Amino acid sequence: MIIAPPELLVNLAAPWARLYGHSDVLPTVVTFLHVVPVVVGGGLAIALDRSTLRVRQDDPAAAARHLDEIGAAHPVVLGALSLSFVSGLALLAPDVEIYFGSWIFWVKLGFIMALLANGALLSRTERAMRATNSQTGTVTGAHWRRLRVSAVTSIALWLTITLAGVALLNLA
Repeated sequence: MIIAPPELLVNLAAPWARLYGHSDVLPTVVTFLHVVPVVVGGGLAIALDRSTLRVRQDDPAAAARHLDEIGAAHPVVLGALSLSFVSGLALLAPDVEIYFGSWIFWVKLGFIMALLANGALLSRTERAMRATNSQTGTVTGAHWRRLRVSAVTSIALWLTITLAGVALLNLA
């Protein structure tokens, strides 16, 4: 089923679509600004997710260092997602009529929303673990399980979003 975009949206995107369509450089720059944040933010997130699955919960020093790394990475990953979102809008605008009606586009947005929700859960779990650790000197197994499930979910979502982006280019 194809959904027609609102006429206002098409009209707002028209000047950008003309500029974008008549440039050889602009599509390259915008695509680069869309892919690089996924590589950097997603790569960092997946590397930390992998570490989450490997860190020993019975080693308090290693656990504390890992929680610090997770906390320090959140701004980088969120910044990367923000740049990818803005550049994604710049990629959408020239072809709003095509992408707006694509089910792949909407599924990709749904996966991005799930990734953001998972990131919020991961962040909340990390803060809870930090608070528990500062009070008791240990972190509960339930927190570690939640963090590990969030890490696996994150890896799956980053890869699925990447697949959806490639599919969107080829199937929309």
